[in-house]
Amino acid sequence: MKIDRRSLMAAPLALGMAHSAWAQTAVPKVPGGALPPGLPQPSETIDLWPGGAPGMPARALAETVQERSTDRLVTDRAVFGITKARMAVFRPDRPNGAGVLITPGGGYRWVVVDKEGYEMGRWLAARGFTAFVLFYRLPGEGWAAGPDVALADAQRAMRLIRARSGDFALDPERVSAMGFSAGGHLCADLATRFDAKVYAPVDEADKLSAKPHSAAPIYPVISMTAPDAHAGSRELLVGKSASPALEAAHSPHLNVPADAPPFFLLHAEDDDAVPVNNTLLLRAALKAKQIRVETHLFEHGGHGFGLRKAIGKPVEVWPELWRAWARTTGLAL
Repeated sequence: MKIDRRSLMAAPLALGMAHSAWAQTAVPKVPGGALPPGLPQPSETIDLWPGGAPGMPARALAETVQERSTDRLVTDRAVFGITKARMAVFRPDRPNGAGVLITPGGGYRWVVVDKEGYEMGRWLAARGFTAFVLFYRLPGEGWAAGPDVALADAQRAMRLIRARSGDFALDPERVSAMGFSAGGHLCADLATRFDAKVYAPVDEADKLSAKPHSAAPIYPVISMTAPDAHAGSRELLVGKSASPALEAAHSPHLNVPADAPPFFLLHAEDDDAVPVNNTLLLRAALKAKQIRVETHLFEHGGHGFGLRKAIGKPVEVWPELWRAWARTTGLAL
């Protein structure tokens, strides 16, 4: 779907006042302790659904934060029970006009906001990108949208970023997506089903395109079919007894449209959680549709390396590989 540049450029003017009036949800605190020194925390958030998220579960949810780190200098928060889907914003000192929507992993059990969210947000902001870390709702928590609930949040987030592009000195056509593990599935889902009707329009922002400029699923969950499927993500997304049709509907490599954006793919071949064949399946599907795709496979790296666990390994170069590739797409000028 072609993005209407005129409507994108006009949208921030029409929507800015309404957005500024919304009450925004704070970022999560570290349970039982102070935040580590030297790690800037985002103070700005954007709630996705001004009237409350649609399709609330029958069972009340309470947002819960678990601190998984044993190092007092590094946080590793996992958040679940999210009812107020939102984005945490990392603004650069000198914006380069490009934005990146980040979807952290967590196996659709929770959202790992530090290791695959805030750390990448800081890295991107230091290089001129405006980063938006998405706190998306989880499909196993009883939402009416079922397996499409996280995609609804990702689509809505992309549209809101474009609607508010003037607030962030962004070119609304240069908003990319990046995701990790199950968040890589969400990233790929957004980049292949950006035009799927998964929620009822809320406001003028929903007239804008949800198609990302480009997509970077990093060690992503892709297939919902054994033996390639990540069992935990599959169970929470489509259920243990999902039919082949339901599996296919939520396997991004089986839903690549002819107008999909360019992809950057990265995986370690010794990943013992999400088989590397997930990335290879997506690459083959993109190639079959003649979609631009850059692919990097590393011998070692395991799963969930993000930035911190890549240090000292050949795979630590991956962010700069992505940045160099992004320049070829016109995202990073």
